[in-house]
Amino acid sequence: MFYRLSGVYHSSLISDSRMFKVPADRNLAVFLLLIGLAAPFILPSLYLNSYILPWLIWTAAALGLNLVTGWAGQLHLGYAAVMAVGAYSAIHAVRLGVPWEIALIIGGLAASVIGSLFAFAALPVKGLYLALTTLAMQFVMDWVLTHSPTISGGSHASLQAPTLALLGQQITSDAGYYYVALGWCVLVTIFMLNLKRTGLGRALVAVREKDFAAAILGVNSFYYKILAFAASSFIAGVSGALLVATFYFLAAPEQFSVNVSIQVLAMVIVGGLGSIIGSYFGVALILLVPGLVNGLVVTASEELGMQVNVETLAHIPNAVYGALIVIILMIEPLGLGKLYGNIRDYLMTWPFDQLRK
Repeated sequence: MFYRLSGVYHSSLISDSRMFKVPADRNLAVFLLLIGLAAPFILPSLYLNSYILPWLIWTAAALGLNLVTGWAGQLHLGYAAVMAVGAYSAIHAVRLGVPWEIALIIGGLAASVIGSLFAFAALPVKGLYLALTTLAMQFVMDWVLTHSPTISGGSHASLQAPTLALLGQQITSDAGYYYVALGWCVLVTIFMLNLKRTGLGRALVAVREKDFAAAILGVNSFYYKILAFAASSFIAGVSGALLVATFYFLAAPEQFSVNVSIQVLAMVIVGGLGSIIGSYFGVALILLVPGLVNGLVVTASEELGMQVNVETLAHIPNAVYGALIVIILMIEPLGLGKLYGNIRDYLMTWPFDQLRK
């Protein structure tokens, strides 16, 4: 079950630093990218923009949280807050006449600055104390959004997002929104794949495992933690801005509440801490499966002629969905990414070892 490259060992830094150590992973990535590019010509617009588009943007956001939580080992419960900073900063920048390309960068930088400032206050503590500090960050941002009409329009108001335009061309089609989301998700994925091969990625892992041991080896743990928070917050800010520009089309405080922070953290944990492919699986499970389970329960009750009241019918999908998460984590505590790796490794060991070639 546990995979080994059948006698092939990485005996050099170059070999160990390859983006795809297993050729089958590279081939699968290329195949999925081609499917993604062809998706607007295959899937109806309803499925494309109601399911696939938000899945791509939330996956990019989850990868950003995975950077600081999965790789740097810093539990972050205020991730939705920095997404909100990026979303509102980008919208206000566009309203002031800034092009969307620059506005997205401004949103990411604003989120990065705010995230880093909170990190300076939070990093002197560790573990659950750090989690509570980042949660306080979330509550502070919630209060600011609901009590600052200049920023958000007020507690029960929403801020309309200007029409998305890139390179001087307005994007109004469903396919256009989808390709923007796909491009951002691919960009973040490539960044993460390359990051784990660099000295920065190795330093983050060292800090996660034992920060004082990393300090003995010359790794400045505080510096790398701040860097992880800054990079993660930048990804969160751009993701929040794109989520508002391509999916919600308006920004409201409820879209970036503490519940959203917990939801994104659940995506990362269920997918697997430190796993890139796991983030894709985790977002799909948390974001898409509830609707699928709800549809199956409704269909089954109709087919079986069961008389189920509306209140019970509303809670059954949540119970089934929660049980599914528990079962998955019982089977593989390291998440869906590790489960996928175990299955892949088993298939590549025997009798499909020719896939290595």
